[in-house]
Amino acid sequence: MGFEKFGRVSFTAQTKVAGFVEQLEKGEVAASRCTRCGARYFPPRADCYQCLGGEVVFEPVRGTGRLISFTTANYAPTGFEADVPYTLALADFDGLKVFGRMSREVPPQELAVGLAVNLAVVRLPDGQLTYEFIKA
Repeated sequence: MGFEKFGRVSFTAQTKVAGFVEQLEKGEVAASRCTRCGARYFPPRADCYQCLGGEVVFEPVRGTGRLISFTTANYAPTGFEADVPYTLALADFDGLKVFGRMSREVPPQELAVGLAVNLAVVRLPDGQLTYEFIKA
């Protein structure tokens, strides 16, 4: 399986981090970890920029994160026009920074830096897979 099943609009079918989509199929959002130096990356990377290693494994992002920042987009790039408005967020999961969308089920007035969040895999109506932050 390639990367064609990820997201609302898929821009590429093949990538070196297709294992990310395999983890989504299992119901887990994953980061990549370099087997050489242990550096963790999200979004997943196929190559480590710290030690220049090329061997990574995919590990689920577990536990509760804390919201670091968020913003609401009222305009969208091509292919996402029907989604506006939506909220993009950055959360810290024990030192791993994860970027994604907030669930529409979290009322905007409840969003605040420090909010406890978890990650949830979302299967879109057309069968595509993505993930979003939900309130912990």
